[in-house]
Amino acid sequence: MQAPSDTDEPKPSFDTLGLDPSFLPTLEGLGFETPTPIQAAAIPALLSGRDLIARARTGSGKTAAFGLPLLDGLRGTRPGLRALVLAPTRELAIQVTEALRELRGRHRIGVATIYGGSSYRPQLEALKAGVPVIVGTPGRLLDLLDSGRLDLSEVEMVVVDEADEMLRQGFLEDVERLLTATSKDRQVAMFSATMPAEIKRIATKSLDDPKTIEVEGGGSGPMVDHIQQRFLRVPQRNKLEALMRILQAEPRGTTLVFARTRQGCAEMAEELTRRGLAVDALHGDLSQALRERVLGRLRNRSLSMIVATDVAARGIDVDHITHVINLDLPGGAEIYAHRIGRTGRAGREGHAITLVTPRELARFKSWQRRLKVDIEEVFPPTDAQIASRHRDILGRALAAQLEGPTDGASRWLTALTEEHEWTPEQVATAALSVLAKEQGLSLEANPSTEVPGWAKPRRGRDRDDRRSDRRGDQGPRERHHDRGPRDAGPADEVQIFLSIGRRSGVRPADLVGALANDVGIPGGRIGRISIFENKSFVGLSRDDAKKVLSIARMVNVRGQDTRMDFARGPVNDEAPRRRDGHAKFGSKRNRLPRKPGRG
Repeated sequence: MQAPSDTDEPKPSFDTLGLDPSFLPTLEGLGFETPTPIQAAAIPALLSGRDLIARARTGSGKTAAFGLPLLDGLRGTRPGLRALVLAPTRELAIQVTEALRELRGRHRIGVATIYGGSSYRPQLEALKAGVPVIVGTPGRLLDLLDSGRLDLSEVEMVVVDEADEMLRQGFLEDVERLLTATSKDRQVAMFSATMPAEIKRIATKSLDDPKTIEVEGGGSGPMVDHIQQRFLRVPQRNKLEALMRILQAEPRGTTLVFARTRQGCAEMAEELTRRGLAVDALHGDLSQALRERVLGRLRNRSLSMIVATDVAARGIDVDHITHVINLDLPGGAEIYAHRIGRTGRAGREGHAITLVTPRELARFKSWQRRLKVDIEEVFPPTDAQIASRHRDILGRALAAQLEGPTDGASRWLTALTEEHEWTPEQVATAALSVLAKEQGLSLEANPSTEVPGWAKPRRGRDRDDRRSDRRGDQGPRERHHDRGPRDAGPADEVQIFLSIGRRSGVRPADLVGALANDVGIPGGRIGRISIFENKSFVGLSRDDAKKVLSIARMVNVRGQDTRMDFARGPVNDEAPRRRDGHAKFGSKRNRLPRKPGRG
């Protein structure tokens, strides 16, 4: 059954869905104005006592769709466990618990969370106290059930949230066992973004004449057509540079970047941090305490970006994620849909950008056909686009400042113009240049609309792409030493000499990190890097180079005290050369010379 869509009928409201009026002030206080399609369709069905199979995308408001009828049925009646919500991950279980506690309003309906990886004591105390609602993960619930410490025989309602995620994680047999342990006349609601055959089998076996609801799309594929989807064709070796260009040019809010492996996730987060971005990693090696700290920073907006693996990102439910960027392709179309479903939530605009190697292109296009969406191919932002974005950022900051107090700036401007005979325009120009430099922003770039050479379509597979496929690339590799994302360094770039090189295992990221951490030069202001056997050269603007050497002549690189000085004369002939003076980080002329004997 489809959600109500008749244009002649009035728009649904919460007071027409059959909920007890005592919930309406709570919904108004939470900012719930009108029901989402899944809420408008599911709430009346569940209030009538029907079993339910609901297919709706993540972020469509399904927690309230099952939470409100669940809480409505528990008002002022007997104590003891009466409702069970099954979630595939501890993070989702915690989020559902918090949502139910908000939705209950003035009703004193206890809600407890039961999941693995945490102490049994508070969970057992909640069961002993007779809490009416349990939200839990299948593993810990079965553990308590098998040990006789959990009794589900009086449960009146069971909700299976994100059933397709349960299937992916191999929990469906556990779900069946838990359903079997409940009373035969209990009500069951299954919510899922997709409906694979295995989930339909369990629904047929465990549900009694269920009502089926599909909203915001139809068919059997995941619902992702509400998200603006784009992809870039990028060789493996250039993914870091492409990602930096996207991050610098794309107007965005909180961003979730997906990597394939734990190592790739950790390395990418470290590299982005070195380049001055507020980013953290979320992968399976983190303890639960660290994981919850990262998610807490994401929710309270103190963190603008997370690099995550699929396993670690399960259960992330943050409404203000504006962008999902797939650094690496996932294992299938359904996983891709779950990834990008973490943006565009609760009716907000969402964006998904995927980096696709030439070898992966055919597979990615087959996903488009399966998902029935057209995904636009785009090119990496040019220098001119990045500069335009930087000017926009700075312009908005100036506009905001002009609306507030100037803290004596006007009087100082008058004094400067009188003392030095400068015009206000000269002072403003100089101030903008200083501010842009301090923030690592580029205000002027070559207005060329050309994209980097590696981004242009080419026949066949890229040589380095084939190499990375053979070795199973697991994360960012420092192959080229030109600093992205810009094509050229500062116009007045000079070279700083450092007395350390390849023999000590130095990578460009080590030099960037040393300059950023020890002398405060943001990664975005560092130009070309050349690394040789026993020495390295780093390109900086003349002003930054003077600043660096005035602060320190020694810097710590990979645990070694390293001498710094201005380079004397041109960089050694063994350095890679550029014919036109412009760095193109994917071009052949920028590659290091091949070792003798290699074709």
